[in-house]
This record gives sequence, structure tokens and C-alpha cells, in this order.
Amino acid sequence: MTADATVARMHRQLATLHPLTLTIQDDSRRHAGHAGAAGGGGHYQLTIVAEVFRGVPTLVRHRMIHDALGPMMHNEIHALSIKASTPLP
Repeated sequence: MTADATVARMHRQLATLHPLTLTIQDDSRRHAGHAGAAGGGGHYQLTIVAEVFRGVPTLVRHRMIHDALGPMMHNEIHALSIKASTPLP
């Protein structure tokens, strides 16, 4: 799967969280030669703003994201940097 296809799939999977904003940056090329890159998994930075995170601790927000991405976390995604927040009041 290409990096663009992976990012598109991540967008579809994360749509279940009803994000107001969602940005995914592919940083895989910066990690060329890394063991995870050799296995085909990419490195991504994710910024998401969603009402569903309101009152939810950071660790739980990250679990929600990992759950939404499902098996991608074990195949297409080797490393994921997450910034998950709620909209301003």
C-alpha cells in the first residue's frame, strides 16, 4: 500500500471519531533505514480535534485513536505521534 493510500485509509478509519479537524503527516522518509521502515510500516504524525475527547484523559484519547485505526497499528503504521484535543469552548 502506498503512503497516500495509507493516509487516506487512516482518514476513513478515524472518521468514526467525528473529527472537526484531522491532519496526518507522513514522516516515513525521515526514518529510512529504520527497522520498522524495512517491515513496511510508516511513521506518521496525527493531529486531531474532536468533541468526543472532551473530559477524556490523554491516555484514553490515544486508545480511542488506536482502536479506530485497528489492525493498521500492527501493519501499515509502525510509529504514530498523536496530538488529540477538543475544540475550544
